[in-house]
Order: sequence, then structure tokens, then C-alpha cells
Amino acid sequence: MQRRVTNGTSPAPPARLQLLNASPGRFCWLDLAARDAREAVRFYEGLFGWSASTQAANGGVFQRFVHRGEDVGSLYQLSAALVARDAPSHWLPYVAVDDLDAAAQRAGPLGGAVLVAPFEVSNVARIALIADAVGAHVGLWAPHGKRAG
Repeated sequence: MQRRVTNGTSPAPPARLQLLNASPGRFCWLDLAARDAREAVRFYEGLFGWSASTQAANGGVFQRFVHRGEDVGSLYQLSAALVARDAPSHWLPYVAVDDLDAAAQRAGPLGGAVLVAPFEVSNVARIALIADAVGAHVGLWAPHGKRAG
């Protein structure tokens, strides 16, 4: 792999997505909402060599995907009600924010909508889900313990 040179003398490290440590305004996490969580785990373990470990949150569980010791995202089972309504499996990217409540409140006046109001994911983060002004879904993410302000 070639490395970029910043000043002609020292190579810069290759660019990479800094999940969970992203600065505000940058993508920081990926969730896969799956119609069949077991099949999704099997697929991504085989395709990319990811490993999945179970983590408890909010009275349920999700799978955390790891590759070469680094988090790459997570997976959760779509509810039976959503599966019955033919909701497709889908990936959801999250963007880091300083103030989750304020960011969610800004969505509406800008032409978007809050789909899921801010809530705490046990010992992980505070998140909200919004639709942007063109209908695309995106998550908002504030690290665990980070409150408004």
C-alpha cells in the first residue's frame, strides 16, 4: 500500500475511519438491522473475516463486529413486527455530534424529521435516528456519558 506524503519528507498514515473516536460531524459507527441476524453474522464472518460477539444493551442483545482487533460495526435483529411488515435488512451510518438533543432538534427546521427520539444505549452511547431533507436515514451518536451542553 502506498502512503501519502505530507511535506515531502515524512509519510502520513493511511486514512481510515475512526469508529467511536470520530470528531463531531464525522461518521463514527455502522449498524446492520437484519431480518435474520444469524445469517448476517455467518455472511460477514465468511466474507470479510469479521468476528461477532454478543453484547447486552437495553434489555436485549446485539452483535459487535470486530476485524483485526478493531470494531467495524454492529448488528441487531429486526423486530418481528418489522419483519412481518417486510422491512428490509439495512445498514445505518451514525454521525458523531457534540449535543445529541440539539442536533436532533435541528433536523426538523432543516427539512428532516426525527424518526427515533434520543435515547441511551446501555453503556455505549446516546443515539437518535433522523431522516434528512431528502428522506435518507442517518443516526446521531454521542458517546456514553456525554450530555447536552
